[in-house]
Amino acid sequence: QVRFVESGGGLVQAGGSLRLSCAASGSTVTIIHMGWYRQAPGKQRELVARISTDGSTNYADSVKGRFTISREYTKNTVYLQMNSLKPEDTAVYYCNAIRSSGAFDWGQGTQVTVSS
Repeated sequence: QVRFVESGGGLVQAGGSLRLSCAASGSTVTIIHMGWYRQAPGKQRELVARISTDGSTNYADSVKGRFTISREYTKNTVYLQMNSLKPEDTAVYYCNAIRSSGAFDWGQGTQVTVSS
């Protein structure tokens, strides 16, 4: 089993920046792809950024050019640098592995609120 603890969220004005962290514990060596997800009120959880062990990354169109995902293996941590934030980025952000067998248990997430 793998557990995730997200942090770094907060309240920021539009145009501002935040850096989210995701600390993973457990059998992390088996994880090939990691993702940052978000869920806004009344909406389904969506994948916004993904990083693989070869360093390749993918982003949802809505965040491309503004968000950057990175991974620090020595700390079992994944980051999400968010710049030029918009009110529509307001959501609870989660991290998890991307696996064919499904996600691990979800952490508590971290709230990001962007004011206009």
